[in-house]
Amino acid sequence: MSFTALKLTSREFKAKMTGFLILIFLCGIISAQESSVNDIRTKITRLRSQNKQIKKDTLYIGLLIDLGAKLRFLNPDSLLLLSSEALDLSSTLAYRNGESEALFNLGTYYFDIGQHSTAIDNYEKAQNIAKRNDNYDLLLKISNELANENVYIGNYSTALLGYLENIKLAQTLGNSSMESILYENIADLYATQKDYDQALYFYNKVEKLNNIIGNDINSAQTMSNVASIYAETGDFQNALFKINRSLKIFEKAEEWDWLAFAYEVKGKIYLKQKQYTRALYWYDKSSELHENLQDDRGIIDLYNGMAEANFELEKDSLSHNYAMMAYEISSTIKSMEGIKKCSNMLYKIYKNNENYASALKYHEIYRQISDTLSRDENKKSLTMLKTEISHKNQQEALVLKNEKALAKQRLYVYIAIIFIIILGAIAFLVTRGQKILKKLNRELEKQKQDLELRESELWETNNTKNKLFSIIAHDLRGPIGALEGLLKLLNSGDIKESEFKQFIPKLKNDVNSISFTLNNLLTWGQSQMREATTNPSNIDLYTLVENNISLLSEMAYTKMITMDNLIVNKAMIWSDENQTDIVIRNLLSNALKFTPNNGHITIGHVDRDEFIEVFVKDNGIGIAESIQEKILSQNTTITTYGTNNEKGTGLGLSLCIEMVIKNGGRLWMKSELNEGSTFYFTVPKGRKQFQKSA
Repeated sequence: MSFTALKLTSREFKAKMTGFLILIFLCGIISAQESSVNDIRTKITRLRSQNKQIKKDTLYIGLLIDLGAKLRFLNPDSLLLLSSEALDLSSTLAYRNGESEALFNLGTYYFDIGQHSTAIDNYEKAQNIAKRNDNYDLLLKISNELANENVYIGNYSTALLGYLENIKLAQTLGNSSMESILYENIADLYATQKDYDQALYFYNKVEKLNNIIGNDINSAQTMSNVASIYAETGDFQNALFKINRSLKIFEKAEEWDWLAFAYEVKGKIYLKQKQYTRALYWYDKSSELHENLQDDRGIIDLYNGMAEANFELEKDSLSHNYAMMAYEISSTIKSMEGIKKCSNMLYKIYKNNENYASALKYHEIYRQISDTLSRDENKKSLTMLKTEISHKNQQEALVLKNEKALAKQRLYVYIAIIFIIILGAIAFLVTRGQKILKKLNRELEKQKQDLELRESELWETNNTKNKLFSIIAHDLRGPIGALEGLLKLLNSGDIKESEFKQFIPKLKNDVNSISFTLNNLLTWGQSQMREATTNPSNIDLYTLVENNISLLSEMAYTKMITMDNLIVNKAMIWSDENQTDIVIRNLLSNALKFTPNNGHITIGHVDRDEFIEVFVKDNGIGIAESIQEKILSQNTTITTYGTNNEKGTGLGLSLCIEMVIKNGGRLWMKSELNEGSTFYFTVPKGRKQFQKSA
């Protein structure tokens, strides 16, 4: 391909003009968007301007190394040039850390362009220097990339052993960040083997470590990789949830290379769902970012995905162009998996165009590589298993050794326990009488506290009921009084029938409000009088939510609010239908009240092991943290007003909490002012029904 040829020619030309290009680069070739790169450039320029020998300054060497690493995907040639200069200066000064880091950068450069043997050679040299210099943090970073290189060339067992050894070193050093990265690489290794369950197992370890570390970028990177696995397994809901969260973090942090990958993963999710136009939208966004990056390995899957989407849309010419670009890049950097995918894509394109000669050519390439990878992967899978078992055996042997070392300590512990027992027996005889007396006093004190608590609860209940009926009386009296007044005016002829009709929409809203309040009041009254019984049965949660959305659709239409039901059909729950219906209706009604015009409400669920977690999410005005705990109290009623001055009694939420508890669940919330609120509640899963055979 002409593009590749020009790129290689440019690299050869620049390699002969190292010093000249570095000077030009330091004078302003870096984009203004890369502020961190500009900071390092400024420091280098400042050092050059000072009257001292910068070639003997380790700070200057460190800046060259850092700048080269920053330019890995923006300008790979500069990575080569800067790292080579840093290596020469470090060797002259016998600056071992500089030599190791410069060799590491060079290994990364050759890894990216597909010169794997040269990459491994540089990594191993950097690794040996770091070991001799006892720089274990640097050693971890180098060893991790060396293992990555082994994965790329197919030495999975060597890579896995390297990851496991590095994890032990990271744990010894307390380096949680590297431990997280290493576990993530093991997860990626299993993903390449299509062992997605094992991959997700290790990603779960990574996410736990990320929560401890608290680095949003690391968490977003992990979420992007997990989303890609969910796309492969067909779990599109979780895939979109993960990738959307990571996109926000990458966009905010301006992590362009990871943002490009996240866009590509989102395109892949829609591709797997056969939504090809939407897939191309996200592929195009990723492609736009790749124009300012030089990440050949990262762009292979992007181009292949764009080829597949265009092929399904019957745009064979575009599909062929993308597939061919991906194939040539894969061939240049010797990506066997990339060649396999692209040759299969080209085979389908040529076959579809009835170009059977070319189709046969790429089909043969696909078969040859598939057979090779298949044979190799079978052997490597066995090797990986043996390596893992060997690692576990080593750990068990270490545990056995530690247990023997602890055996002597246990003996001393047993002697100490016997001595303590003897002292305890003596103390028991002395204090027995005192304990009996204290026990009696405690029982009397407990009875007193129970009486005081019951008295306090009784007063609190009475006050709540009084306040509640006062609020309800006010809410019912107002609308009914307005209706009565209008009817009198109509009856007396003071207003015309046409004028009366103008008040009908408001009267309808008032009547609906009265009906809603009365239903809540009757249900609450029954529960307080212990007459309401809970009769659970298998209920279709989707239908229940749909009915309530339909019931409240007029209120939603008035405020131009959209309500989305994300609950899958036939999501069965075990609950009292009427009580759960009251919970959903009240939560939806509250969301509508406190969501402004043109807002959005989402009703969805998460399938847990033994129950279903339902959530009602809005983008409304939110709830202040100071009153969140109050409104979740069963004995508290707080009067609030919605975005269109709709008044609420506080009865509905109190009733929801009670109904959820009666059905064996719990209710909680998350809310931020001006960001919206999400109310959650749990309900048991539906029970399987068994029918006797005749």
